[in-house]
Amino acid sequence: MSKIVVIGGGAAGLLCAAKSAIKGNDVTVLEKMDRPARKLMITGKGRCNVTNAVFDLEELISFVPTNPRFMYSAFSEFMPYDTMALFEELGVPLKIERGNRVFPQSDKAVDIVDALVNYCKSSGAEIVHGTAKAFECDDGRITAVVLDDKRKIPCDIVALCTGGKSYPLTGSTGDGYVLAKSVGHTVTDIKPSLVPLVCSDNFVPRLQGLSLKNISVRLYEDEKEIYSDFGEMLFTHYGVSGPVILSASSHIRDMGKRKYKISIDLKPALDEPTLDKRIQRDFLELSNKDFINSLNKLLPKKLIPVIVLLSGIEPSVKVNQITREQRLGLVRLIKNLTVNILDFRPVEEAIITSGGINVKEINPKTMQSKIVDNLFFAGEIIDVDAYTGGFNLQIAFSTAALCAENM
Repeated sequence: MSKIVVIGGGAAGLLCAAKSAIKGNDVTVLEKMDRPARKLMITGKGRCNVTNAVFDLEELISFVPTNPRFMYSAFSEFMPYDTMALFEELGVPLKIERGNRVFPQSDKAVDIVDALVNYCKSSGAEIVHGTAKAFECDDGRITAVVLDDKRKIPCDIVALCTGGKSYPLTGSTGDGYVLAKSVGHTVTDIKPSLVPLVCSDNFVPRLQGLSLKNISVRLYEDEKEIYSDFGEMLFTHYGVSGPVILSASSHIRDMGKRKYKISIDLKPALDEPTLDKRIQRDFLELSNKDFINSLNKLLPKKLIPVIVLLSGIEPSVKVNQITREQRLGLVRLIKNLTVNILDFRPVEEAIITSGGINVKEINPKTMQSKIVDNLFFAGEIIDVDAYTGGFNLQIAFSTAALCAENM
């Protein structure tokens, strides 16, 4: 029996601890917050998108843009269907929604959190409130975890499951990076991922609070399309957010070095000729109206003044005086409303952190450190991240299961 200290009581830490304790180990989970898994409580807008129902390994890997090959063994150990089976066994019925996203039927993230915490405790692991500040080492091995209140927890094995730097109010403040560096590990550049984007266009603040559904977006890097998506987005005072924007953000790798822009198709169900005919019908019906008052059937109220401004057509011009060329320009604008990306929002606002412990320093078949032989890693602290849709939580569960199997 080994004495194991799991640092971090999030998704990865709780699953790792439970599975380690089931094997008969003496497991202590060290959690700095007053309640474990605080970040899980706010995922999926409080509903907890627990995994994604992709059951083919190669397809699952395709949703991991950062260091995908590192994940082969972990995913093979614990696939999305294993995650789903586990929570069903723990008494949380699940459902599959658009894009194969998996949620609890109750739509309550707290059900997932309670299931994990109870699983951890019933497996025999102990959850201790405290913050790990340092390691005591002897002959290249960690012998104890030192807490900020000077307490020491002796150990045979340590699992670092502290998460990244996103959502610091939930406890993800980068502590794990400091601990890993203290024993010789390197940490790659930390960047936000699945994060809202700052735009440079003057019209964007005027659209603050506008939510768009059933739109499509295309992300361009130096005029080359690198990603497209369909769904929902939101305009904010600083730029754009919402599901399709968060997904797009994970494809931006060289912010500041390359130019990025997002083209929004406000009417993806209509091609340009069909949209033109629709506008012609509206214009015919409203022929004596001012242009500014002719778009109410076509666009959200808040968007109309901005589209009118960008179209270059005088707001007060009568609809029957708009030229064919102007009308076709309006069609192109509605199919291609472009925002220029200036920056990411701060890492603290990101759903996940891109970057972390260098994967070259971790054995992908065991999650064991190649530098300190009784140190293991699981979850977001590792330099692996995926697209939105439950894939990042699956990374946490899969690496935790593999970690527990090998500790």
